[in-house]
Amino acid sequence: MRILIVTPAAAGSRSGNRVTAMRWARLLRQCGHRVSVATHFERQRPDLLIALHARRSHASMVQWRARYPSAPLVLALTGTDLYKDIHNDADAQQSLELADRFIVLQEAGVHEAPEQYHARIRVIVQSVRAPRGQFPHRRGVFEVCVLGHLREVKDPFRTAEAVRRLPAASKILVRQAGGALSPEMEARAQREIDENPRYRWLGELPRWRAMHLLARCRAMVLTSVMEGGANVVCEAIACGVPVISSRISGSIGLLGDDYPGYFPVGDSDGLAQQLQRLEEDARFRDDLLQRIQACRTMVLPATERRLLNDLVEEF
Repeated sequence: MRILIVTPAAAGSRSGNRVTAMRWARLLRQCGHRVSVATHFERQRPDLLIALHARRSHASMVQWRARYPSAPLVLALTGTDLYKDIHNDADAQQSLELADRFIVLQEAGVHEAPEQYHARIRVIVQSVRAPRGQFPHRRGVFEVCVLGHLREVKDPFRTAEAVRRLPAASKILVRQAGGALSPEMEARAQREIDENPRYRWLGELPRWRAMHLLARCRAMVLTSVMEGGANVVCEAIACGVPVISSRISGSIGLLGDDYPGYFPVGDSDGLAQQLQRLEEDARFRDDLLQRIQACRTMVLPATERRLLNDLVEEF
């Protein structure tokens, strides 16, 4: 089948939407399909359109339906879609009406969509290949990492604030990787470097370096206010690294409601308590690690490839 994937993220972008689109294209080609990726639909003549982002790909979906009224259209719902736009944006709401099927990136995402669409939703968790090799923990410190661009929805300095509350004897060191998307964010990161001895900001790293950092750390911390299904959680699962996460739907849908590594959104004290427990309580660390290892099948490329192909075969 000829498939066009439309993503609002431009070629060369390291945004999650672009990474997802390129990975899906690769996996679907492995299944024998002819796949192209574009930022919008124009004069292409595919058999199937997969659009990422209900609001930002709305124009492409409208044009697709005008040109091909009965051709299949799949809408992948992002975190912004699920937890914001489909509830209050007219374009995003119309995009729901135009689509034949929907993709969400974790189980809890199903319940964020209006009930009349649930039967058409397919859950496809993002896959990750763990880096090859051994990545031993650094001696003398208890490293945890925060991965992702510095922007408001990520609450990016919550971990830096939390480690200021740790006891003096703690060896926890935060390494944060991700580009600053505003001068204000960069200035804040620089202030943290200057004032916080437990914090290091590494800026934007190539993906392979970020994965190596993740693989050697004791834990990955996710502080987001909202996520559709954070790829960094899938990366931590693939690397066998425990996750400490804000208690948000996007993480619950991947790790489970009873996962013990959550803290309340925006709660620096709660995060500090989880980090201190992680450092001091070996049984807690082992419990988190076992739960992460139990999720590994979910993030295998073969699993994502099969689910994507199953969806295409529905048409």
